[in-house]
Amino acid sequence: MQMFEKSLTRATCKPEHIQLTRRSLYEQYIADHRSWVVAYSGGKDSTLLLQLVYEMLLEFGPEGTKPIDIVASDTRVEAPNVEDYLADRLSRIESHARANGLPVHVHRVQPTPEQSFWGNLIGKGYPSPTRWFRWCTTKMKIKPSRAVIDGIVRKHGGVVLLLGTRIDESAGRAQRMEGRATNSRGLNPHGEIPDALVMTPIADWTTDQVWEYLFTHNPPPWGGTHDFMLDLYRQASGGECPVVLDLNTPSCGGSRFGCWTCTVVKEDKSMRGFIDSGAAWMRPLNEFRDWLKSIREETSMRDGIRRNDSIGPGPFNSEARKTILRRLFELEKTVGRRLIEDAEISYIQQQWSDKFDVTDSALAIAREFGREVGSLKVTSEDASSDLALIEELAPRFEVQSIWATDLYRLITERYPSLDSPSSHQQLLDDVIKVVENAVRQADRTEPAA
Repeated sequence: MQMFEKSLTRATCKPEHIQLTRRSLYEQYIADHRSWVVAYSGGKDSTLLLQLVYEMLLEFGPEGTKPIDIVASDTRVEAPNVEDYLADRLSRIESHARANGLPVHVHRVQPTPEQSFWGNLIGKGYPSPTRWFRWCTTKMKIKPSRAVIDGIVRKHGGVVLLLGTRIDESAGRAQRMEGRATNSRGLNPHGEIPDALVMTPIADWTTDQVWEYLFTHNPPPWGGTHDFMLDLYRQASGGECPVVLDLNTPSCGGSRFGCWTCTVVKEDKSMRGFIDSGAAWMRPLNEFRDWLKSIREETSMRDGIRRNDSIGPGPFNSEARKTILRRLFELEKTVGRRLIEDAEISYIQQQWSDKFDVTDSALAIAREFGREVGSLKVTSEDASSDLALIEELAPRFEVQSIWATDLYRLITERYPSLDSPSSHQQLLDDVIKVVENAVRQADRTEPAA
């Protein structure tokens, strides 16, 4: 700690905003034992924040022992060049931290199949997101990131969440940031994450100051360079997509780096910028995105009953979902890149089987395009969590947990796949046996009249 304190004292030649931020980071770091969580998106602001924290940790040396978790959100439908860049940065950071014995842990947060874009759009039939029905933000960003951060909080008993938000970004952002109540250390409690305090170390930096630091402190300490990121900004002419932890954080759109499937905006300017700058291979992705946006308004593609049973445009109908899945596989062939994971395909089949499909159509469509996919498997961790939930909920509904557990194990262990038509009838017969046995047991235990 003394070495870093001396470094701060010597750094009087640095501009004032850098001195103030470095001093603030140092004081907050030694103020308590709360671990730190740095929200990282790969864009300029979060890169600057992470670099300042990382440089501080390196200067601390062996005395810098407080855990620092880096949380980066990958929705699985990021613009491909941005997704590749983020994966490369995280890999470099993780390798460098490990090699230098730094207490840094990297989390590349991805949505589960049921939270994913394709799981909801093709599996459940959700129409592509709009400004009024932006289901993607909560499912693909907030819930996955929150789950990881909640786990870090449980492990350490509390965290300081470092965000790269800046007042200079917009008038609305400035008003929200300035309106938050802070404690004596200048931190404010996170509105939705218990035991989490929020710190915004570069809040007062201007955009020019951010760029100047990144240009003059290139390469970053974890290796590689900032050159590719700077080139991405030149191509997209936009800002970065933030790590979204609550609904008050603006989602991506407009010219920001965002999901290539984003149908919230009229035109994806960042994707258009990439294409115009030479990434012509992305054009089919942009055309597919435009098609997704257009078909949500076609009544022939939608059910006539909403999910709440009211009359009106409901989810995509079964034929529309099959069409979207088939065209997605065709798009994979065109761009030469995997766009949907096996687990998502299995989840889609699970949803279809539950609602309308008895012939495993999603798996058959995948097979047409050379994707041999099995049904979604339940991990031992998932099973333990599910069984604990059954034990908790069964008494509330006056159900014997043993029978609910039998039905659960029947589905997950004996019939994890319904590949053959006969397996559907076998499953039904076994379910009837479990229910009949439960009824008999209940009759035996009821007191005589």
